[in-house]
Amino acid sequence: PLEELVLGLVDAGVAYDAAASIAESLKKGLIGKRVSRGSNAEDLVKEALQEALIKELSLTGPDIVSEAKSACSSGKPYVIAFFGVNGVGKTTTIAKVAKYLKDHGVSCLIVAADTFRAGAQEQLKAHAERLGVPFLGGPYGSDPASVAYNAIASAQRKGVCAVLLDTAGRMHIDVDLMNELKKVVKVAKPHLKVLVVDSLTGNDAVEQARTFNYNIGVDAIIVTKVDADVKGGTIVSVVSAIKKPVIFIGVGQRYEDLESLDVKKFLSTLLSGL
Repeated sequence: PLEELVLGLVDAGVAYDAAASIAESLKKGLIGKRVSRGSNAEDLVKEALQEALIKELSLTGPDIVSEAKSACSSGKPYVIAFFGVNGVGKTTTIAKVAKYLKDHGVSCLIVAADTFRAGAQEQLKAHAERLGVPFLGGPYGSDPASVAYNAIASAQRKGVCAVLLDTAGRMHIDVDLMNELKKVVKVAKPHLKVLVVDSLTGNDAVEQARTFNYNIGVDAIIVTKVDADVKGGTIVSVVSAIKKPVIFIGVGQRYEDLESLDVKKFLSTLLSGL
C-alpha cells in the first residue's frame, strides 16, 4: 500500500520527491509494528501518514505581531523581507500582512525595493493608500539595497514598528537577481525572510523554494491561492523541500483573506481521497 500511498499523495498535488520521502519515513516508522486485532494494515498506514504529516507541517514560525512590538520597544523596526517570482501574488500578500499587523496595533511602512519592474511600485503604492499605510519607493532603476536602507532608517526615525520590504522577482530566477537580493539582505538585515509561493504551481513552487533558500536563506513561507487549489498538496511539497514553517495562507482576494494554516483541517482535505 505504500506505493499506492505515494501515488495518492501525488494525485493530491504533492511533489513526487516529497511523497516518496514521506513514504520512506513512514516505512521506517512502521517496521516491526503489529496490527492489533480488529484493525487492518491500511488504517495503520493512514494513521501513521497523518502523524508524519502533522509532524512535518507543525514547524512553528514567529508570531510577527509580538516580534514587531518587542523590536519596536527597543527602538528598531521589525523588518520583514518578501521574496518570490512574479505572478505568485507577492504584492497582494504584502498588503494583507500590512492589514493584519495594522489590525493588531502594529504600525507599518510598505517599501518597494523592486526598482526593476515597471508598475511594481504603483501597484504596491495603491494597496498602501487603500490601507492607509505609509509607502516608500525609489526611482525606477535605482539601487534596491539603498532604497531598503533609507526606508528602514526613515521608519526608525518616525518610530514605525514594522517595515515590509518588497523585492524584485523576475519570472525566471537568474544569477543577477540573486546577487541583487543577497545585497538587499546584507544591507537591510531583515528579521524575517518570507518566501511567497503560489499553491497552483506545484513542482515550480518546490524549485523556487530550493533556489531562494539556497541563495538567501528562507525563514518562513506564505502560500497563496490556497482557496483555488482543491487539495493543497503544494504546501506539503514546499515544507518538505526546505523544512521551513508556513506562517500564513492566502485564501481569497480581499485583504482579510489571510489565515494561519490549520494543519488538522488541511490534512483532512488532503487525505480525504486516499
